[in-house]
Amino acid sequence: MHKEYVAVIQAGGQGTRMRELTKDLIPKPMLMLNGKPMIQWQIENISKYGIYEFVLIVGHLGDKIQKYFEDGKRFGVHIRYIEESTPLGSAGALYYLKDRIWTDNFLLVYGDVMFYLDWNRMMEFHEYNRSKATLLVHPNAHPFDSDIVVLDKNNHVKRIDSKLNKRNFWYENCVNAGLYILSSDILQGIEIPGKLDLEKELLAPLMMQDQVYGYRTPEYVKDAGTPERFLKVEKEQTAGVWERKCLNRKQRCVFLDRDGTLNQYKGLIYQEDQLVLEDGAAEAVRLLNEEGYLAIVITNQPVVARGMCDIEDVNRIHRKLQVLLGEQGAYMDDLVFCPHHPDKGYPDENPRYKITCNCRKPAIGMIEQMVEKYNIDLSQSYLIGDSTVDIQAGVNAKVRTILIHTGQAGRDGKFKVIPDGVAEDVLDAVRKIVEQ
Repeated sequence: MHKEYVAVIQAGGQGTRMRELTKDLIPKPMLMLNGKPMIQWQIENISKYGIYEFVLIVGHLGDKIQKYFEDGKRFGVHIRYIEESTPLGSAGALYYLKDRIWTDNFLLVYGDVMFYLDWNRMMEFHEYNRSKATLLVHPNAHPFDSDIVVLDKNNHVKRIDSKLNKRNFWYENCVNAGLYILSSDILQGIEIPGKLDLEKELLAPLMMQDQVYGYRTPEYVKDAGTPERFLKVEKEQTAGVWERKCLNRKQRCVFLDRDGTLNQYKGLIYQEDQLVLEDGAAEAVRLLNEEGYLAIVITNQPVVARGMCDIEDVNRIHRKLQVLLGEQGAYMDDLVFCPHHPDKGYPDENPRYKITCNCRKPAIGMIEQMVEKYNIDLSQSYLIGDSTVDIQAGVNAKVRTILIHTGQAGRDGKFKVIPDGVAEDVLDAVRKIVEQ
């Protein structure tokens, strides 16, 4: 049973980027999206998870928000308001929550972010880690103009790299979504009312103490703060993408091999310069993103066991892969690799990884890990790969399999196995899946 929560929605911005749609007659969060104001979609999703107390921070044209929602009774919730007469930044108005929050934790949501989440999972994560602040983070289709969250292996937020910074390094596609769970203790650190930046002034000191966590999810969360993004979000709601991606529902997934499938096959890749995308790979992943499939990479990387590189080298190669995909508007929902190799006798081998494991394909440990993490329905899922090892892994996991003609094109001959389908490359394979 979860603790009690209050939800706070920041709805006081000027909305200058949205004047094309608002005509400056209504506040941005009141834009009608398929028959409902954006804030109403937020309230309805949050209240499904037993959160009925809301505080709306309003400013520009805020009277229109108050007139529409009133005390919230019509929507099955209770709403109170904080009026921001002058802009106070992303956290200044939180000062006025001190006498309105009686719970240990509260949700903080920005009014131009559209989402459809299983909030139970995020609340469980926050409570389990005893976090002072939990940021919802996820991959998106435009990481190059988004704030990137840098996490350690324990999901502590180490820093936030601003979208305004010039990035001359490979980075993980892990974006701050604008949804938070915060401990009410944080409010005590706001001693006087005034302009305040949430990340720089409130969260940064807590990051240094490892008290801020990143909760990763592939669920539907998108910034709808520009006309183009608003129209796309509206279209995706109509198409049912919002609901399909919620983790309280079984997920459809396409598991993707890496070498020879997403990137050109060059034998054992142990340096980032060796990784080159296959033609059409980014378009294939982007199509999966658009259709609401999880796109998850599962790959054997025995280069670690053989001593050709270490875990961090593989992670750096994978960060390059994420950047290359992101530059073309595509993202992986997750990526998992097996560093093991059972055969011994290599000159520089790392004995720590020279083991027989349950994750190295054709074993299905990596797939099982993702099934548990993302509530995946294997009967509605696929595996695309270029080797008989990949196809055998798919057969073992009881997913549908497609062998592609790039990379090894099945010539490895390690298993006598017949795929459910064949395709020229990963884009051709994804198109066949989508058509079905």
